[in-house]
Amino acid sequence: MSTPTPPGSGTEAPAVTVFIPTWNGGHELHETLEAVRAQELDRPFEIFVIDSSSNDGSWQLLDRLDVRRQRIAQRDFDHGATRNQAIREARGEIVALLSQDATPADAHWLQPLVDAFDDPRVAGAYSRQLPRADASPLIKSRLEAWAASRTERAEQHIASAEALEALPPLERMQRSIFDNVSSAVRRSVALELPFERRRFGEDIAWGRRAILAGHTLVFEPRSRVVHSHNRSSLYALRRTYLDHQNLHGLFDIRTVPDGATLRHSVRWELRTGLDAVREDPRLGPVGRLAWSARALPHAVAASLGQYLGGRSADALARRARAARWIDAWMARGV
Repeated sequence: MSTPTPPGSGTEAPAVTVFIPTWNGGHELHETLEAVRAQELDRPFEIFVIDSSSNDGSWQLLDRLDVRRQRIAQRDFDHGATRNQAIREARGEIVALLSQDATPADAHWLQPLVDAFDDPRVAGAYSRQLPRADASPLIKSRLEAWAASRTERAEQHIASAEALEALPPLERMQRSIFDNVSSAVRRSVALELPFERRRFGEDIAWGRRAILAGHTLVFEPRSRVVHSHNRSSLYALRRTYLDHQNLHGLFDIRTVPDGATLRHSVRWELRTGLDAVREDPRLGPVGRLAWSARALPHAVAASLGQYLGGRSADALARRARAARWIDAWMARGV
């Protein structure tokens, strides 16, 4: 089994590059790097990092761990463009893309991702995501509903662009799902089909373009990472807004089209949240009471984000000042 190839060494060139974009990664970055370094892979691999001018010691940590690294200004980071830069400079033909706070669950995270590319039709593969042990019941429930939490392997492809457009919007999205929390791409394909510069959702946009170009995407649940965030309701509002703005633009999805549906969505989100709190075995009576109180603002935030995000394109097209202000405000801190 292989270990990471030190930068500048005279050893065999890596067949795989693991790329991690970093910025003030703290303890979770250290945890992630150690888990990547412990991977058991049947071929040489390297770790490559582009750091957005961290000031918390992350840059020095990379030096101590002998990781190949570059530094850019924080303002120059872009979810798509920075990954494109890494893919261009990667030495491996398979490039794994990993968030700094997505920790491989075991020493066999990388091998299943790499094995997916034995099929020449495959352009990308992505991993199963598991919530962290401290994930709130509301976040845990939401993550477990996401496509990247499934337990069954899936291949995503289409016969033609016309076949994709003939599908209902939600199914078009399901065929296109790709998640850069933990994924891998075939470098030769990604050079021809780079990620777009986007403030959000560069991964699913790339997934759609990849299947439209005739490639296959693989969801590989044997590759597992631990990843979740306990965020505020305000963050949930902003994140859901950007998410559904993106989904409407890509797939014409509008899950909450009007006020009546908004009320229904809030009720559904609230019921789902309360069920998650009630069924969480980690919580005692006080914890259940506390999280039940948070379920309502969480439900309102998630539903309102869907409503505003799905309608934002129309509002922005009218050049309404309020719509532009809301759009800029929603993007802060996400």
